[in-house]
Amino acid sequence: MVLRRFAEFAVGQRSAGLDAAVRHAATRAVVDWFSATIAGSNMQPASILRSALVDERESGPCHLVPGGPRASARTAALINATASHTAELDDIFRDGVYHPGSPTVAAALAAAEHSGASGEDFLRAVAVGYEIGDRIAAAIQPAHYTYWHTTGTVGTIGAAAAGAEILGLDAERFAHALATATTMAAGLQQAFRSEAMSKPLHAGHAAEAGLLAAMAAAHGFTGASDVLDGEAGFGAAMARDPDWDTAAEQLGRPWGITQATVKNHSCCGHTFAAVDAALALRNRVRVPEVREIRVATYGAAIKVAGNSDPKTPFEAKFSTAYCVAAALVLGSVRLQAFTEERLNDPVLRDLAGRTGLAVDPEYDAAFPGRRAARVTIIDKDGTETHHIRNTRKGDPDDPLTDAELAEKFEDLAVPVVGKREAAEWSRALWRLADLVDVRELAAVTAR
Repeated sequence: MVLRRFAEFAVGQRSAGLDAAVRHAATRAVVDWFSATIAGSNMQPASILRSALVDERESGPCHLVPGGPRASARTAALINATASHTAELDDIFRDGVYHPGSPTVAAALAAAEHSGASGEDFLRAVAVGYEIGDRIAAAIQPAHYTYWHTTGTVGTIGAAAAGAEILGLDAERFAHALATATTMAAGLQQAFRSEAMSKPLHAGHAAEAGLLAAMAAAHGFTGASDVLDGEAGFGAAMARDPDWDTAAEQLGRPWGITQATVKNHSCCGHTFAAVDAALALRNRVRVPEVREIRVATYGAAIKVAGNSDPKTPFEAKFSTAYCVAAALVLGSVRLQAFTEERLNDPVLRDLAGRTGLAVDPEYDAAFPGRRAARVTIIDKDGTETHHIRNTRKGDPDDPLTDAELAEKFEDLAVPVVGKREAAEWSRALWRLADLVDVRELAAVTAR
């Protein structure tokens, strides 16, 4: 059974220390997760869940990022993962159409705080959670993404893997954790085609359910070993002829966490290639002279981010037309591009209204392994200027540098926690591997 092969891979890696490149990639993933989580921590999905689930008169071993009341491991995983997916700034595994960081890091952090794991053990758990989740996600695409939100479905399994690694489960119990998580995998695409909070909750549920599966397996709870690849299992129900043998054979070749896409913009990742192309054109055109904008990209980008007339900040994040217009007008598509003021900016809205989208067959055929877009700007005199992006800034073939990732962290954390505390978080996170106990991170908010 394939879940057993995933479990045996994870357990078999424990005797070796983390490869330096994998450790560094895991550190980057955690830094990026904290930046997204801090940015989303005060937004409604996370704040509502805090009100509903956290009693400040009680306490727990885990903390809610970036500080505040303590909570149980499962509650912390739920709320932190929800926060991390709210601002649309969490990382992506391109080949799996998947945001691994939100559920995986949240579950690993909660399990690590619950058990007092070291920074090195925490980073290993993150890497293992990404690895198993990434391979499963890649195996089920592109069919899975037709109806399912991979972060909610596969994220449950990746979170279970991270939790099982922190808890040091043997191969048998590790496999049971993965199996139990698989049958709880959920998250429908319809949930994020409207103004709703369910999309970030998909990540929260995945983290909580995955952690539950791992903690239960540690005490002997069993799952169906063939629930992933059985005739009525996950693959049969949610994909189309997934190649599980290849998924298992690719484990660690290379580690998926080294192939993560770091989001450079605060919106749906399907808009990114077009946004990057628009930014490249910004100094070559004058916005008042633009008559029309044409965006050619892959089909999924239009299906998910094809809203041409967004009415709310949430809808704007899933509007390629709006995001391209924001890139040209503002020069950046971070959180400030989605304020009510910007959403009602007549220049920006007019430009978005003159932006058309079309599927390019070549780009569509290359999805999900490549995310490309061509942006053509036509001036009032008929002059055409275009730019092609065959990848996105932040993808593994055009990654953000450590300095750029640190700048992103500062940009997102300072408005929430202030400059001093943001700097202290940054210093602590980049030195994660040296922590004897991950719970030392909580001291950042106590200073």
